[in-house]
Amino acid sequence: MTPKQPIRGAKRAAESWSEVAEWYDSLLEGDQDTYQSKVILPNLLRVLALAKGERVIDIACGQGFFTRACRDAGAAPMGADISEELIAFARERSADIPYHAAPAHELSFAKDASYETALMVLAIQNIEKIDAAFAEAKRVLTPSGRVVMVLNHPAFRVPKHSSWGYEEQSRIQYRRVDRYLSGEKISIDMHPGQKHGAKTVSYHRSLQDIVKSLSKSGFAITRLEEWISHRASGRGPRKKAEDTARKEIPLFMLIEARGR
Repeated sequence: MTPKQPIRGAKRAAESWSEVAEWYDSLLEGDQDTYQSKVILPNLLRVLALAKGERVIDIACGQGFFTRACRDAGAAPMGADISEELIAFARERSADIPYHAAPAHELSFAKDASYETALMVLAIQNIEKIDAAFAEAKRVLTPSGRVVMVLNHPAFRVPKHSSWGYEEQSRIQYRRVDRYLSGEKISIDMHPGQKHGAKTVSYHRSLQDIVKSLSKSGFAITRLEEWISHRASGRGPRKKAEDTARKEIPLFMLIEARGR
């Protein structure tokens, strides 16, 4: 397969994540109370139920946090990410796992029908060309293979258009959503408050947009789960309301899809 020239959007995405690579690596590897380690990882491994030697491709793998977890669970993973800096961190932490610097829509190193599972963890919101990314995932999966993705819940976590609120009279914490159905490209300040902080790009899409894109690539959803926060508020007048809201309003969504 002849490699395609990278699109400008992909190049900009690579550059933006390169700017925050060191911070992101330190966050996942140094903080034991992240959503990645406390919520996503245990639930993801439960859903995957990986078989020994199962061939897994971790698309947009970052510095290999979940790739290494698949290896530790007995699978045979490979990772790919658009950021060369994040791939460098991945190789430093797990030299026994093959990694490639490549965008999700261009996995030219991977042969057709060569993996049982494709992962996309907290990645789809950072990928511009999701139709091409899903098509590429379909190409590298075996006929019975699955793509498993975890994403920020599209209905409740809309960058710059959703927030927490508190109703004093009824003592209820609620989630305010100002817009949902309209897709949008959004610049995210990774270090709010800093005058010249690094920014990345996020793409908000409704659930129906994601489902339509999966269907276009020949996938059908076989499993969907919604995951809540593991955290609890400290003592205070809003503790009950905040903890109730955490249990009722999910932060993440898992989607498993297989070829149809």
